[in-house]
Amino acid sequence: AVAGALVALSTMALVLSLVRVEDVTLPPTLKHGLVLDAGSSHTSLFVYQWDADKENDTGVVSQALACHAQGQGISSYASDPPKAGESLRECLERGLEAVAAAEQREVPVYLGATAGMRLLREQNSSAAAQILAEVTKTMQEYPVAFRGAQILTGEEEGAYGWITTNYLLDSFTKYSPRAHSWLHPEAANVLGALDLGGASTQISFVPEGTEMNWDEASTFTLYGFNYTIYTHSYLCYGQDEMLRRLAKELVAESPSSTRVDHPCYPRGYTETISLAAFRSSPCTNRSHPRLALHDGKVTLEGRGNASACLAAIKKLFNFSACGQSQDCSFDGVYQPPLRGHFIAFSAFYYNFKFLNLTKGQSLGTARESIQRFCTRSWQDLSSSYPAENPGRLPKYCANANYILTLLLDAYKFNESNWKDISFQMKAGSADVGWTLGYMLNLTNRIPAEAPLWAKGHLPSLWAAALTFIILTLASGLAALLL
Repeated sequence: AVAGALVALSTMALVLSLVRVEDVTLPPTLKHGLVLDAGSSHTSLFVYQWDADKENDTGVVSQALACHAQGQGISSYASDPPKAGESLRECLERGLEAVAAAEQREVPVYLGATAGMRLLREQNSSAAAQILAEVTKTMQEYPVAFRGAQILTGEEEGAYGWITTNYLLDSFTKYSPRAHSWLHPEAANVLGALDLGGASTQISFVPEGTEMNWDEASTFTLYGFNYTIYTHSYLCYGQDEMLRRLAKELVAESPSSTRVDHPCYPRGYTETISLAAFRSSPCTNRSHPRLALHDGKVTLEGRGNASACLAAIKKLFNFSACGQSQDCSFDGVYQPPLRGHFIAFSAFYYNFKFLNLTKGQSLGTARESIQRFCTRSWQDLSSSYPAENPGRLPKYCANANYILTLLLDAYKFNESNWKDISFQMKAGSADVGWTLGYMLNLTNRIPAEAPLWAKGHLPSLWAAALTFIILTLASGLAALLL
């Protein structure tokens, strides 16, 4: 019996030594990064994650969490900078909950401030610096690898939005279930990006050919490929600043009146504003020859006149500065001819979504829908949309007409290529915006980890060996009992 057991054990050892082994790759370490978008009207935090074993030195990044901070953008705290830092705490704490405690001290965290802070820096550079200092002080209290708070240029904001758009819609790389790997499409349909915020708007795309005004160009290397794009940002042409500029122009046309007609606001709606508010933004703080900026108040009275609204908005653009040039948008700014399909996000999407214009309607249908909406009274609108923010509802007519003017008259879209614009805010589970592109570009600077290797038996041979071992042990026990 003892001899039988020894034979069984010896046989088992022999079988294990004969089973072939091969190297297998363990799943790569999951990395995280946090990006805060400090916009002109609010701040949002996004948590991104990617495998440490990167694709051609660029992380394949996905969105793990989004948090929208309460209150206004950090630029609104110019008179009380510490509140700018405090406004970030709730989202920072939520973001850290998405990251394992052991990893938190290694997680890179970035804050990018956009047009609101660009405007504040123009108007009061010391206040802007104080806000960034307070934000940095708050961030450094958390167990993360804080990499700094900076004010992005308009071109950086536009270019990163372009990266996000093309990444999410598989223009750079695409996963192939059949090949179990990431592939680069041979004929990638690289998309253009249209971004509209509160204080600025951006357009970014790859122009036809190689000739370009290099003052408006940005170059990137992503997934082993080089990309050169045209991108331009228009400060003071975000929707909030547009509304402020429009109000100032309307008031300037009636300098002696305390009640001013507003063609874009619905009939029956009134809004009282302080003339001192025009001094709070560099976009409107220049004195108008017919407007004495004092601390009085003016009441804007809605007239619901769609054609007059469109005409008033067009006056905000200097189209004559382009002369006869075809490579010019407005204000004398160079722009090559449009090319390809575009994704319009942020305020482009939110305004058109409210008006049910994001489903690929024709340009004629869009115009008719906007015109009908502009003629509705305030009583009709407020009763039809009781859940809508009452401060935002009366502004949709102006915003929609502004979007039409920007896309058609400024960027040069028309009846034939209107269908090339898709209005959307998400692709899959991720938000379209500049932050993901920012994170993708920064992952080029984060070294990839080498894959972890381990010895593993082939499943088929291991199963056969295990079966043989069990039978051998059973035979040995039977021999021992006998």
